[in-house]
Amino acid sequence: MLTHVARRLASLLLTLVACSVVVFLVLEVLPGDVAEVMLGTEAREDTLAALRRQLGLDRPPLERYFAWIGGMLAGDLGLSYAYGVPVSELLGQRLAVTVPLAVIAFVLSTVIAIPLGMFAAVRHNTAGDYAVMGFSQIGMAVPNFWFAILLILFFAVQLGWFSAGGFAGWDAGVGAALKSLLLPALALAVTEAAILARVTRSAVLETLREDYVRTARAKGLSQRAVLWGHVFRNALIPVTTIMGLQFAFLIAGAVIVENVFYLPGLGRLVFQAISNRDVIVVKDIVLFLAALVVIVNFVVDLVYMAIDPRPKRTV
Repeated sequence: MLTHVARRLASLLLTLVACSVVVFLVLEVLPGDVAEVMLGTEAREDTLAALRRQLGLDRPPLERYFAWIGGMLAGDLGLSYAYGVPVSELLGQRLAVTVPLAVIAFVLSTVIAIPLGMFAAVRHNTAGDYAVMGFSQIGMAVPNFWFAILLILFFAVQLGWFSAGGFAGWDAGVGAALKSLLLPALALAVTEAAILARVTRSAVLETLREDYVRTARAKGLSQRAVLWGHVFRNALIPVTTIMGLQFAFLIAGAVIVENVFYLPGLGRLVFQAISNRDVIVVKDIVLFLAALVVIVNFVVDLVYMAIDPRPKRTV
């Protein structure tokens, strides 16, 4: 077990290093002038030279790379050119919106998908199974931003139960803040629930065909006891993989939905940084999101070992 964890940690660190190199090369080393991108092609040469000195672009690439990584390890993400504040401060403010949004969407997706997937598997080739698969197919086909617009039209414009966009802020109270996040979380959750329900159905169907499940039924155990005592835990392994990837996606991939609802989250910050040519912010956020995906995958591996002890014995 310890050897497996050590190998996964080493793989995690190597992946992060590779990601940092790729991000640095794309944004600072490949042909193109970062200062000119930020100030525009009509900027004066002395202004461009001053910005290059400010960003450290007059130093060798290798020195700039290690200065960037060293600063990140020390908690110094640099200063945003567009906002004039530390990038770490911007990240903290935006994560206070994006992380709760992702958590709510993740909970909604799990609560919807796992019961539906198990229901469809137990009622394989019946009307209930076909209905769940129909929902799954539609959910995967419909873009979440289009579903977000439908939610706004129905719940905000027609019924007036929610605001059409914006974030009330945590200062306005937890209830008001969560209410602001509910519609965008639902827009994100539907697509993820459709995928997760399909994976859950397939995993449960495969587990139901195992010999130990037939043995449990032969012993006279009830359907409920067989499902939750024998099938569910073993079917969780592929389901856990999708859930881990989905949580990372809900944080990293909420750019469009956050813009539809005008939420001041991390996705909207990326969009604004690109629009403002704020290369420093783009570089730090891209590496942060890459690190998030890698770390979530590592956590999923640890969950594997808790669900199924077999990987511990095979290492």
